[in-house]
Amino acid sequence: MKSTVSIPSLSDNTFFRYFNFIALYFAQGIPEGMLSFGIPAWMAMNGNTPGEIASFAIVCGIPWSFKFIVAPMMDRYTYLPMGRKRPWVLFGQLGLIASCVAMAYVPDPLNNLTQFMIAGFVVSFFGAFQDVATDGMAVDIIPVNQQARANGFMWGSKIIGVSTSLALGTWLLNAYNFTTAILMLAVMIGVIMLVPLFLRERKGEKILPWSPGTSSPETKKLQLTSWSTIFKSLYSVFRLRNSVLLAIILFICQGSFNFMGTLLPIFTVKELGWTNVSYSQFYAVAKLVGGIGGMLIGGILIDKFGKKRMMNVYFLLLILINAALAFLKMYWESKTFIHGFMIMFNVINVFASIGIFAMAMQCCWKKVSASQFTLYMTIGNLGRIAFVAMIGPIKAYFNWEFTIFAFAIMIASAWLLIQFLDIDHHVSRVGDLENKDLEQI
Repeated sequence: MKSTVSIPSLSDNTFFRYFNFIALYFAQGIPEGMLSFGIPAWMAMNGNTPGEIASFAIVCGIPWSFKFIVAPMMDRYTYLPMGRKRPWVLFGQLGLIASCVAMAYVPDPLNNLTQFMIAGFVVSFFGAFQDVATDGMAVDIIPVNQQARANGFMWGSKIIGVSTSLALGTWLLNAYNFTTAILMLAVMIGVIMLVPLFLRERKGEKILPWSPGTSSPETKKLQLTSWSTIFKSLYSVFRLRNSVLLAIILFICQGSFNFMGTLLPIFTVKELGWTNVSYSQFYAVAKLVGGIGGMLIGGILIDKFGKKRMMNVYFLLLILINAALAFLKMYWESKTFIHGFMIMFNVINVFASIGIFAMAMQCCWKKVSASQFTLYMTIGNLGRIAFVAMIGPIKAYFNWEFTIFAFAIMIASAWLLIQFLDIDHHVSRVGDLENKDLEQI
């Protein structure tokens, strides 16, 4: 008698649910570690100007700001027998692998910046694509009472992926060459792809198109088949006061975090005389500490004390440590001081990101989950591009102290706005929209 062992689905098993999103977010961190931190430091070490480095960062950030173009497509089209978002996750993973392989063979990248930037753009596009699908799956699958903790695991895992990629990729860049470093990223992403390949969203769905299985009743109920319904529902929920306010806060938060993240390799290499290896090693450790902290206690703190209260604490701490870095110039020569700042910045950055993303997830209407959450993230990534573009002009007209302190000014504005945010009221309004829809059926 033939027997088969069926792996529990994501909707039925908490462990596999967490494991799946930890793996997918770790995969997102792999290309980001090199594109956002390792390569900018490598470019600075090899004589590229701050403007050229910022231009590379901007080009790599553009796809993350246009994720909203593909999100409605994911809400509208899918292959339901394999799940509502899982087919798109697998496609994004395949694209990441292929684009990393292509980027690895860009000839003489430091002196071929146009082709180098195009390759970075394509890798970022598939990273953003996979991110949209993963976030949509998370909103669909993760229960509300697990969202804060899940965001802690997810964001912490991504940061660990960033730090692993940064440390390993930088070592390979210097010990071997650019091609070897980037090909290793593709191998890591390929291994991680096995996780969504074998884990179903819901019980009874297909693993592969030719496998046995069928669409679940729940996904059939959630799936929208009309473009007008998608955009009408999205407009109804996004125009709510708290939704608009949250979008502005995301724009400022993500923009300021990217501003500081891009500024640090330029500051340490250009101003302090570090090598790209020294920077990458220090920053990778700081990212790793932040990621582990986020996974272990980031979500728990939010569950225990509340999202808004903890965000107030995180913003205040970010302002204080940034002011310390900006105005304690006499300690800049101390690597211990700079490393301490990096660790504190990354820990609080991770905790704040967990909080703001948990807020965004809670505000989503499941029927347009991919589109709404992606719109939030798209606005946040527009902030990443807008704020990183300020590095060149600010540094051209001001000294390093003010350039660094600009981050504190940005975060202070987000702290002011969050005082007016009322998530519970927003959730209630989303419930009213849901009831109105049911009445019309």
